[in-house]
Amino acid sequence: MTFLEHLGALRKHLMRASLAIIVAAGVAFAFRGILFDEILLAPKSPSFITYQWLCMLGEELGNASMCVQELKLDLLNSKMAGQFSLHIGLSLMAGLVLAIPFVLREIWLFIAPGLTEGERQKSVAFIGISSMLFFAGAFFGYYIITPLSVQFLANYIVSDQITNLIEMSSYLSTVASIILACGILFQLPIVVYFLSRLGIVTPQGMRTYRRHSWIGILALAAVITPPDVFSQIIVTIPVAFLYEASILVSKLAQPKPL
Repeated sequence: MTFLEHLGALRKHLMRASLAIIVAAGVAFAFRGILFDEILLAPKSPSFITYQWLCMLGEELGNASMCVQELKLDLLNSKMAGQFSLHIGLSLMAGLVLAIPFVLREIWLFIAPGLTEGERQKSVAFIGISSMLFFAGAFFGYYIITPLSVQFLANYIVSDQITNLIEMSSYLSTVASIILACGILFQLPIVVYFLSRLGIVTPQGMRTYRRHSWIGILALAAVITPPDVFSQIIVTIPVAFLYEASILVSKLAQPKPL
């Protein structure tokens, strides 16, 4: 295929992926009560399941301070079309999360012609593993990073004379960004697999630059999480494990000598 033919094929797959996202976004838009009240706004309530787990853990450890009694978090909308705009934007983001298996399938179909017959037969495994990693990251971001960050930042005060009136878009975009970023971050083994197949990444190189990579992971965690050290450390732990697992993935994916 020529360069323009590759671009034409890419456009076809991007259109299909976009259509899947739009359809899923339409579903999310229609069920706004579930999207907002039961999912995105749930971590601002002390009854959220993660806070209950923390409280039970605190009771086992004899530390009552781990129980979240109150979250001083009042959301404010200051723009006429603020809620409508946010509804559309977050519905599109939810559509991307819901449609991720279809998006990954289209990505695979685009790159499959450049792979061997044996590698193309692994498409089901690729889509399944990549989707599971993405949803695992999204659940980790939603049930671990988001509530810990919300609890810390909502109750952090520098003076009793200051009242927190959080802009609605700030809270909701933060929650949605954490979920999406953690899902993407958990794709590390998949990225390493393809880079290893191309000969760009080797297990020896990953071991040699392990310390440098961990510093990069810390920096990335600082970008995708709210500005508190605790959340950054929590994100870093599973990503560090994924990095170590990616070394094994790289070893298995190395091109076999002819």
